[in-house]
Amino acid sequence: MKMPTKILRDARGFTLIELMLAIIIIGVLVAMVAPRLAGRSQQAKEAAAHADINAHLSAALDLFEMHNGRYPTTGEGLAALRTAPPGASSWKGPYLKRPVPFDPWGKAYVYRSPGEHNRDDYDLSSAGPDGVEGTADDITNWK
Repeated sequence: MKMPTKILRDARGFTLIELMLAIIIIGVLVAMVAPRLAGRSQQAKEAAAHADINAHLSAALDLFEMHNGRYPTTGEGLAALRTAPPGASSWKGPYLKRPVPFDPWGKAYVYRSPGEHNRDDYDLSSAGPDGVEGTADDITNWK
């Protein structure tokens, strides 16, 4: 049995030109979208560090201070939020459910009490993406 010519013509598939045109369109779309997505991971890391410093760790430190009448010393550090330091008679922690987090770049947050910038309580910071403390990209609780 012979198939009609029209059916055979419709079943051929895509031509090389049609495939190349589709690839070019996809390439143009990727070229337009990729620059918008570049740098978003850095912004997300900075936002996470801000949230840790200004909300999560700050709230835990304030609870520690409310119960103990003082913030952890620099020597006790943020570890005092998980385990009772010596001399903390009213410690009601742990004040963090999980271990003390690292900043989004894998470094420890820098904690000082009393602070150099916040003399009445504490300084809390992240060295930021470059990992060097004291540079413009640092994320702090005093800026």
